[in-house]
Amino acid sequence: MHPTKSKLSTLAINIRKLRREKGLSQDKLSKLADVAFHTISKIEAGDTPNPTIETLVKIADALEVTVNDLLN
Repeated sequence: MHPTKSKLSTLAINIRKLRREKGLSQDKLSKLADVAFHTISKIEAGDTPNPTIETLVKIADALEVTVNDLLN
């Protein structure tokens, strides 16, 4: 069973929440994490529900959290 588009993953919700708490735009986060802007955008939109572990590590580092913080 696949989640519907309207139900965002915990990952998408957590990245958006943490990014906003730090006052970062998606563009700024993409630069800090050294990942493409569209990657951040697609993860937050739920279009990329399973990004690579390398991408998650870069995003977590940029947000100064652990990968576990992003996933739970």
